[in-house]
Amino acid sequence: MLDAVEQISKETIVLIEKIRTLILEYKNLLRDNYKFFSQDLLNNLFKHPYTKIEFLENDLGVSRIPAAKYLNQLTNDGLLKKQKLGTGNYYINERLMSLLTLKG
Repeated sequence: MLDAVEQISKETIVLIEKIRTLILEYKNLLRDNYKFFSQDLLNNLFKHPYTKIEFLENDLGVSRIPAAKYLNQLTNDGLLKKQKLGTGNYYINERLMSLLTLKG
């Protein structure tokens, strides 16, 4: 039993380091290439493996039009994947999703 706990602990540490590395990579990309970069945007992209326009509106304090523009630009540049579900769009951080589903 203790061996299993030790193994899971080691795997969790590796996962956390991979997420940390990905966050730093996104931070540098966003800071260097987007005028709308903010720590709140970065936090939003990593709070969950997906985001929505409404989430960005709330977290960044912007209206719907700029929030949609930001997310669509990140999608066009390959940092997010846009997925329509019902009447709304979800913007998926596929690299984070891959890590969380143990494909990374």
